[in-house]
Formats: sequence, C-alpha cells, structure tokens
Amino acid sequence: MQKTRKSISKRFKVTGTGKVMRRSPNGRHLLSSKSRKQRRRANKSKRVDSGFEKSMKISMPWA
Repeated sequence: MQKTRKSISKRFKVTGTGKVMRRSPNGRHLLSSKSRKQRRRANKSKRVDSGFEKSMKISMPWA
C-alpha cells in the first residue's frame, strides 16, 4: 500500500478539478512593514507549477 507523505499533504491541497494549491509565503509575521498589496497577495493561495504537480499528486494518492 502506498502511503501519503504527510509533510506534503499538510502544505498542499488538491482542488476538485485536480489543481494543486499552495499557500503564499510572507503572510505570517512582520506584516506592518509590508505594503497592503503584499499582504493582500499573501492572503491568497497559488497554484503549484505544472512541473511539480505530478510529483505532488503521487505523494498524495488519496488527497
């Protein structure tokens, strides 16, 4: 039986259409020194590059 890589499954999510999404960096702390635009963009999740998507899906067989 193939196991799920828990470190990957905690950081990435697979959408209903099969896209792999990741969180944006720089959204945790020291936010007062960042511009509103940076903070707004860090709020949204982004799509994983297509070159990495296949390996992510293999690591998360039941996600």
